Amino acid sequence: MSILDEPIARLDGTPATLRELTGGKPALLVNVASKCGLTPQYAGLERLAESYDDLAVVGFPCNQFLGQEPGSAEEIAEFCSATYGVTFPLTEKIDVNGDERHPIYASLTRTADEKGTDGDVQWNFEKFLVSGDGTVVARFSPQVEPEDERIISAIKEQLTSS
Repeated sequence: MSILDEPIARLDGTPATLRELTGGKPALLVNVASKCGLTPQYAGLERLAESYDDLAVVGFPCNQFLGQEPGSAEEIAEFCSATYGVTFPLTEKIDVNGDERHPIYASLTRTADEKGTDGDVQWNFEKFLVSGDGTVVARFSPQVEPEDERIISAIKEQLTSS
C-alpha cells in the first residue's frame, strides 16, 4: 500500500487519507509544533502552499520534542490560523518516532536526508517531499527553511516531472 492510502485524521478529527489531503499532487510533509524555535517556518510553508498550486503542503502536529505541541486540536488550529494564516491541511497530532510512530512516518523515515541520515525524525519541522504517487524523493533537516533554494529546486523538479 502507498503512503497516500494510509488513513489519518484531519486536525478536526474527520477521517482522511494522505491522498485526500494532497489531492494526488506532489507534497511537502512536515512535522510541526506551535511552541518551537522553528515555529516561524509556518510562514514559509504557507507561502509555498500559496505560491505553487500544484504542490500540497501538509502539517503533522507532533508533541514528541520537549512537549512543544501541547495544545488541543482547537488550540493548534486557532494558533496556526491567527498567527501564521495557515490554510494548508493539518492532521491529528501524531507520533513521528518510537513504537507509536504513525505508518506514514514509518515509511517517510526510511529515506535519508542530504547528509545520508535516515531513521528517526531529528526535531520539529523536518521536511519530506513526496511525488504525486507517494514516492519519497527528498528529505530536509529541520534547520532547512521552507523557502531554501534546495527545497524550491526539488519542488520545481517534481512539478515539471509530474
